[in-house]
Amino acid sequence: MSDTSGMSNMSDKALVSDLVPTLRYNDAAAAIKFLQDAFGMTSVMVVPGDNDTVAHAELTFGNSMIMLGTNLPEGCGDQLRWPVGGSSVYGIVDDVDAHCARAVAAGATVVLAPKDEDYGGRGYTVRDPEGNLWSFGSYRPRV
Repeated sequence: MSDTSGMSNMSDKALVSDLVPTLRYNDAAAAIKFLQDAFGMTSVMVVPGDNDTVAHAELTFGNSMIMLGTNLPEGCGDQLRWPVGGSSVYGIVDDVDAHCARAVAAGATVVLAPKDEDYGGRGYTVRDPEGNLWSFGSYRPRV
């Protein structure tokens, strides 16, 4: 399950954000495949854990990254355990409608269909198989 392809490329590519969303999944290996298939993310590191779990994974999307891992079982590090499916992440894409179609084809559930936003841009929101919300749009916040 280890995938370090792209690690050398990432060291040459600066991330835009100093904040990296971190998610937990009950089936992190399946989540990684879904995120690649649905959203076009690239796995740059997967560290296997005990019992076919994922201890740590890093996936890139453009100039950003998410980290994820398998949620800890109850009674094991409860301070680092959190409910699966409670996260929400926003990503920026050029072709919102095509990106949404790809996500749906990979099994995402549409929450908000692609639409033009009052504040500018176009966007949509889907749920992944474990309940996390993923929004993608053409709106690019400015500093």
